[in-house]
Formats: sequence, C-alpha cells, structure tokens
Amino acid sequence: MNAEPNWNQRIAGLPQAHLLQTAEWARAKQPFGWSAHTHTWPGAGGEMAAAAQILQRSVRLPLIGKELSMLYVPKGPLLRDWGDAALRRRVLADLRQKASELGAFFIKIDPDIELGRGVPGEADAFEKPLAQEIIAELKAEGWRYSNEQVQMPNTMVIDLGKSEDELLAAMKQKTRYNLRLSERKGVRVRRGGPDDFGVMYRMYAETSVRDGFVIRSEEYYRAVWDEFHAAGMLTPLLAEVDGQPVAGLMLFIFGQTSWYLYGMSRNMAREWMPNYLLQWEAIKLSKAAGCEVYDLWGAPDEFNEHDSMWGVFRFKQGLGARTVRHIGAWDLPLQPLTYSLYTQALPRLIALMQWRGRGQTRRQLLSGEPG
Repeated sequence: MNAEPNWNQRIAGLPQAHLLQTAEWARAKQPFGWSAHTHTWPGAGGEMAAAAQILQRSVRLPLIGKELSMLYVPKGPLLRDWGDAALRRRVLADLRQKASELGAFFIKIDPDIELGRGVPGEADAFEKPLAQEIIAELKAEGWRYSNEQVQMPNTMVIDLGKSEDELLAAMKQKTRYNLRLSERKGVRVRRGGPDDFGVMYRMYAETSVRDGFVIRSEEYYRAVWDEFHAAGMLTPLLAEVDGQPVAGLMLFIFGQTSWYLYGMSRNMAREWMPNYLLQWEAIKLSKAAGCEVYDLWGAPDEFNEHDSMWGVFRFKQGLGARTVRHIGAWDLPLQPLTYSLYTQALPRLIALMQWRGRGQTRRQLLSGEPG
C-alpha cells in the first residue's frame, strides 16, 4: 500500500473524515517510529467508497527478543456507508489480509461508529442499532474490544449550524456568566503561532501536573503542532491577562469539523475564567471557517462523578455540548499467543511510561527547562 496523492482531499468527502486520518497526522508520527500506508476501496460507480490510513510500528516485548510489527488505523477506517454490509465486510477482510502481508501480530481499528447519543439513562439519550450489528460481526470475525483504547471512545460535540445567539442560549447560565466575567476582568484572546508553542507546552505541562494526567515530550507536541500549523489546519489560541499568557487551546480544523485536542492553563488568574472565553472564541472561529461540528474531544467512560473526567465533562456540558458515544477501538490478533503476551505486558509498560513521564514533566517545571 503506497501513499496516495491528494490524500486529504480524497478522504474529506467521506462521512466522519477525521483529523487522525490525514497525511499531516502520519507525518507527525513518523519521527516516533510510525510509518504510514494508505488504501482505498472503490464503489460500484467508481467513486471512493472507503479509505484507511494505516500506521505501522515495531515493538519489543519483555521475554520476546525479536521486533514485532503492529498496525493501527486511528479513527478509521472511513466508510461512505457503514450500513452497507457487503462494503464493511470487504474492508475488514482486506485489512486482515494487509495485516498478514505486513507481518503484524495484530491490527487495531478505531472507527467513529456511534453507539448512541446522550448520557445513558437520561430522557434525551438514544441508541443506534447498527452499532450493535457491527459489534456482533466484529466478534464473529475474531475482533476483540481493545484493552488499549488509544483515543477516548466517547466525546462531546457542539452543533455549529446554530447562530451565535442560539449557541449562547444553549449554554448553561453559569457558563454564560463565567464567559462575561472573563471579558469584564480584562482577559483577551489572541491567535498564536509557532513562537508561542514553547510557552503553550509549558502551560500544558503545568496543567498535567496539577490535574494528574500524563503528557508526552515537548518534541512530540512540537511535531504535531508544527505539521498542522504549516498546513493551515491548526490555530493556537492564547488567553492573556495584562499581556501574560494564562491559558490556551489548540484548535484543529479538517473538512467541516473542528477539534479541541489540547487545552492548557496556568494556576494564575484561574478565577477570571479564561477557559470559557477561549472556548467561545474557538466556537466563533470554527463557524467562520465553515465547520458544522466542534468536537471537544473526550467524555467519561462511566457517566458518574467518580470518573476522572467528570469535571471536564460538566464544563463541556455547560458549553452546550452533546454526548456522543462510539464503539471504541477493536483489535484483531493475527498471532494469538504473541498478542496475549502483549496484552499481559501492556499494563506494566504503560504504568512504567506514565511514571517516567510524570517525573520528567515535574523535573522540567522545577528546572525551568522548555522540554
């Protein structure tokens, strides 16, 4: 499978065309051991019916001396119609075959197939029967719900088809109050650029230590941010008080969707609610760019106050976002014994990487190093 010219333009016309399926994402991942393959499936009329950008990398497991190859289709494959049973079976069969040809011990897919919308148990929630049909087919063909959900299965989205007044009206009253408070306190939001990436990473590191999540190296984020900014698909936004940055977010745009992938803030001026004004500016920029949906990237796995994302979830709810639940990532083991060893070793490997990552981030903040 060779990279195709005009890849982004080709996939942009498919439903759920995703940022993580773009050529820029593949190029950003390349310095970290990933190589990319692209594949398309024609429909009966010659149009493109499906597409997949497949990332490949080698891993070395404890107790196994040799290099092992794994494949991952982030937020894919993309199908024009997941309800077309013949098409989806053809795509999944071809992915199995390609994984075998490339010598992978397993392949992971992560398509944006909706399980339903709304919080389960609430009056406005509903399910999508097609998702259960697809899950049954995956299980019958040997796919397993992955223990490694690289992306969050659930997210929150805002419908940008509404007017600005309607979007404000859809927010919680407390959210509108905090937004206006931020404006009254003199918080200002400006567009940033590559010169701001250093301070934005440092704010992100500060956020991770404060909120207890693990981030990667500055080198990784710089690769992603530089790639998408150069392509005109990323707008950094910074909130400032008296010219000092206090919060920021990275607004990605591809096709008719915008994404809030990374948000960061300092401990100072948090009482002036800069994140509310940042999100409002991101919403307006997304509308101006012609986006139909703003994806706030992430929602709890379990919708209760004990979930680590509950506070973030409530913040996004306040913005008027609606919950969208997906089927998540699924693995197809081609070498079952090796895959079993991998899944057993994975929790220990992840725990070790997280421990190292937390320590490195704290040391960087204490020493004042940029990354």
